[in-house]
Amino acid sequence: MKRESFGSRVGFLLVSAGCAIGIGNVWKFPYVAGQNGGGVFVLFYLLFLLIMGVPVLTMELAVGRAGRQSVVKAYKTLEPEGSKWHIHGWIGMIGCYLLMMYYTTVAGWMLGYFFKFASGQFKRVQAEAVESVYGNMLANPLEMTIWMSIIVVVGFIVCSFGLKKGVERISTVMMIGLLALIVVLVINGFTLSNAMEGIRFYLLPDFGKVKEVGLGNVITAAMNQSFFTLSIGISSMQIFGSYMSKEHTLGSESIRICGLDTFVALMSGLIIFPACFSFGVEPDAGPSLIFITLSKVFVNMSGGRLWGSLFFLFMTFASFTTVIAVFENLLAGCMDNFGWSRKKSVILNMVFILIASLPCVLGYNVLNDLRLIGGRDILDTEDFIVSNLLLPSGALVFVLFCATRWGWGFDNYLNEVNTGKGFKMPRAIKPYVQYILPILILVILIQGLL
Repeated sequence: MKRESFGSRVGFLLVSAGCAIGIGNVWKFPYVAGQNGGGVFVLFYLLFLLIMGVPVLTMELAVGRAGRQSVVKAYKTLEPEGSKWHIHGWIGMIGCYLLMMYYTTVAGWMLGYFFKFASGQFKRVQAEAVESVYGNMLANPLEMTIWMSIIVVVGFIVCSFGLKKGVERISTVMMIGLLALIVVLVINGFTLSNAMEGIRFYLLPDFGKVKEVGLGNVITAAMNQSFFTLSIGISSMQIFGSYMSKEHTLGSESIRICGLDTFVALMSGLIIFPACFSFGVEPDAGPSLIFITLSKVFVNMSGGRLWGSLFFLFMTFASFTTVIAVFENLLAGCMDNFGWSRKKSVILNMVFILIASLPCVLGYNVLNDLRLIGGRDILDTEDFIVSNLLLPSGALVFVLFCATRWGWGFDNYLNEVNTGKGFKMPRAIKPYVQYILPILILVILIQGLL
């Protein structure tokens, strides 16, 4: 069967960026930047994105493009005879399933809040009662199951049309919509009364804050954020390498994907901080920043129903593009490894994800008392396994596979990366990717475990 391919280079870039751009860009990046000295953190973040994010992303894409199949088969094609690198392919697939077991629930929250704002439900809510809206949603397993199911079913329907007619077409429309919404929301943020205070807090280097937090902590926070923002390590990006043409170098494409991802992360702060400072609310961490703090801001803002609707539509696009990208990876894995048709893969995966996502939904109500790894609830446990274990350990495997003679080998990797027009990776990076990059990833892995 002929391998599918992208209809255009823009399609590839927008689908890949859509996979990387997720909820973490919006609710985590601005907060972490604000807490770690603003502009100082941003500079370190950009540095680590270049020296860690880009190289590992090129490796994941290179395994896809050279192997021309999903991750297990790609490893088998490229690995030395008798070696077992392809086992990591199966672990990457498990990681993608685990990611979707909680990500679909959070994407459902975004969709639910979009409808709450768009239908005017928040019109009837006093600012002090905004918190109870979030609490009531978490306490209602039926409401959360409905929103999660819509995300899962629609996501698989999109993927059922194939790469070009489904994933690429819808991701392109959503990413253009997402980028347009960001611009509109940022312009609105600049018009708020205390906007400049928020922007100063966010982007101006605050050396007092750096001293307070500690330079080492600022550097490790930037390192972590730059690494996790691209979702590299569980082969969610590898599949798009397998659909790519050889026309452009992987260094060029990786820099463009990182650029789009960073643009969304930076702009998110320009939406959130002016709003928080203008309405005197603390830019807090985690889900509460989006669902409680910002919702209070929108309730108080003139035209809040419109701005709240647009913001949560933007958040729905950010999460949904990730969902359909990872679904496509799962479908490709089933089609390549088990010889299933796309239709059979869609039906079986849809049923499985719907059932497997239920524990996360129930973890806030029926299973509220259940505590797992380190006292975490179900969602946080699933996220811990993916973010702290599978992403960094998987990235380390990709680096060792591409950079050492026990795997595919540095020369083969460099040849694949530099095929096509555009930026060429210099051979001089060999000692860096063989010795220093693995140590940096190990630091992130150990930190995550601690």
